[in-house]
Amino acid sequence: MAWLRQNLQTLFWSSLLSLAVWIAAVTSTDPDEQRLFPSPIPLEIVGQDPSLVIIGELPSQVEVTLRAPRSVWTRLEAQEKPIRAVVDLSGLGPGEHLVKIQVQVAEQPARVVITSPADLAFTLEPLSSRIFPISITLNGQPAIGYQAGDPLFTPTAVLVSGAQSLVDQVARVRATINLNGTRESIKQALDIQLYTSNNQVVTGLSVHPSTVLVEIPVKQQGGYRDVAVKVVVKGKVASGYLLTDLSVFPPIVTVYSSNPELVNALRGVVETYPLDLSGASDDISTRLALNLPPGISVVGEQTVQVNVGISPIQSNLTLSKIPIQVVGLGEGLVVQVLPLEVDVILSGPAPMLDTLLLQDIRVIVDVADLGPGVYQLKPQVELLVANIVAESVLPNAVEVVIAIAPTPTPTATPVP
Repeated sequence: MAWLRQNLQTLFWSSLLSLAVWIAAVTSTDPDEQRLFPSPIPLEIVGQDPSLVIIGELPSQVEVTLRAPRSVWTRLEAQEKPIRAVVDLSGLGPGEHLVKIQVQVAEQPARVVITSPADLAFTLEPLSSRIFPISITLNGQPAIGYQAGDPLFTPTAVLVSGAQSLVDQVARVRATINLNGTRESIKQALDIQLYTSNNQVVTGLSVHPSTVLVEIPVKQQGGYRDVAVKVVVKGKVASGYLLTDLSVFPPIVTVYSSNPELVNALRGVVETYPLDLSGASDDISTRLALNLPPGISVVGEQTVQVNVGISPIQSNLTLSKIPIQVVGLGEGLVVQVLPLEVDVILSGPAPMLDTLLLQDIRVIVDVADLGPGVYQLKPQVELLVANIVAESVLPNAVEVVIAIAPTPTPTATPVP
């Protein structure tokens, strides 16, 4: 015992030193790391009184920064749900609250350093439910000559649930449908909207059901009829050109007669006055009047817009024995090209090909920066006329021989 009392302090410091050495050894092989967990943590709300609702929106997830050994980080990142973020509302009643987010880590040792956000401020209100009748609002008018009947809809009422303060703001429930220009009966599912007494939209409430099925009969009135428009043309476009498009707007017009039998006798179509295309070579955009039978008039605009597309017919042309021109030859050099002439195949509008002149085309071989030698070069075609394309050159390569120009030999001039 005397020896133990004399050496107690030494034993304490020896044990402490051993522990420090052990901790240092463990730390060096498995060091602590502090970093943000790579994926946000879903926020769970537990313990909420079913008769209360949360006012406002809470975040759906939080970010957590941990400090843990590297081996613990490896195990955490390998798990599907290693961390839980929980907000416990147990025992909370109506009113404003500030609750701390509780973070639970599946692996230890690990320490939560930062939670963002760390706590939540929110308000709990009593859950309220009320039944409201649905009203249907009709916007716009059907097309001229058509009449809409009374809407039929189901359901006729909805259940609105949520925070009492929000439910108390609701004054009316309605769905809106647009009739503007319609010619057919309507059967459509519409979203239901909640409004205050000042016509402000109320959100944040549950509506069941969330849509209403609305049916509105739309019928054409007597004396009115929708008919197609047929464009009447005469003459032919210019030679070498093709009619590519003929459109009319509107394609359908509404006609009216005080005698319904007159419009019923139509064969579903009315014609325009003739459009003369004789010799036309450009697109045409014009308005034409309708050639209506006596006693029948068109409702609205008295003319229709007619657009005509006219394009030149595409064709091909082969030009033979076009001489090759050499450009870019260096000083002191001479050049020889074999063959001296090529054939060129062109494509483009037929009227332009018919008027093409030889001076409108040039075939060149560019020898810029080339020294003496033998080369196989591709001729290039230059066209001075737009919309014409050189499809190919035959042959597509020529032999070009470049040599140093010979030095001229002086010649003696005879003395008379």
